[in-house]
Amino acid sequence: MMHAEHPADRLLSRIETLAAPVCVGLDPVVDRLPDCLRDGSEPIAAILDFSLGVLEAVAGHTPCVKLQSACYERYGPAGIQVLFECITKAEQLDLEVILDFKRGDIGISAQHYAEAAYRDTSTQPSWVTASPYLGADGFDPFVRPDRGAFVLVRTSNPSGDAIQEMKLEGGGTVAEAVGAYVAKAGEASVGARGYSAIGAVVGATKPEAAARLREIMPDQLFLVPGFGAQGGGADDVKPCFKSDGTGALVTASRSVIYAFDSRDDDWQGKISEAAKKLADQVGVIAGLR
Repeated sequence: MMHAEHPADRLLSRIETLAAPVCVGLDPVVDRLPDCLRDGSEPIAAILDFSLGVLEAVAGHTPCVKLQSACYERYGPAGIQVLFECITKAEQLDLEVILDFKRGDIGISAQHYAEAAYRDTSTQPSWVTASPYLGADGFDPFVRPDRGAFVLVRTSNPSGDAIQEMKLEGGGTVAEAVGAYVAKAGEASVGARGYSAIGAVVGATKPEAAARLREIMPDQLFLVPGFGAQGGGADDVKPCFKSDGTGALVTASRSVIYAFDSRDDDWQGKISEAAKKLADQVGVIAGLR
């Protein structure tokens, strides 16, 4: 399905409709799937059934899902086909889709990656994740009038501190310098709601850094991983939001998609309950509920 609307405007509208600034991450691992799906099934078939079931379970609770491309790509062409089947299903369920594949090459290579992400004109992810290490060349090809990119600025993984918190001679940190660069790059693609089609990944486990980065990047939507299973809580994600409750999309994966016992036949119901709980928690933090 093609959209004409600016990606940030569209995402904000869907967040407001549900009063839920949340995203469910879909990172399927065969060993963690329900027994009823794994028994006698090929891994990629089980992943397809699980992924489609998760999408059905979270629709109506979350405006957005984030598909971890690596979990599908590892199975080769069949996995990539399943990935795009899931994007199609998400579109049908009125879910915004973030393709989490963290590309970041230069020149024609980046253009090829963008064409791969948007190869199917009937259904495409609304956003992708991208690395800024090679400059704007690495993420500009993914930004289109109706498509956006979340650029890695301050990630939630512990080893990211070694580079991202490194102090610069002129003051500030590497992450802050990258944030300023992303803010500048995003000026040309600001939508009617005041947010750019170039957003930023800012981890929930780094609240002090998030507060500084919110000042540096006022026009960026923050994609906020690390809430829930990775340890991020209410006080950690609050600095990512502006005072009006906009500006951030808090994402959780394991705490939602694996919220069941492997022997439980009602695994979809457990996932739906976990997605609703996530929406309630973050909706309250943002002041939308």
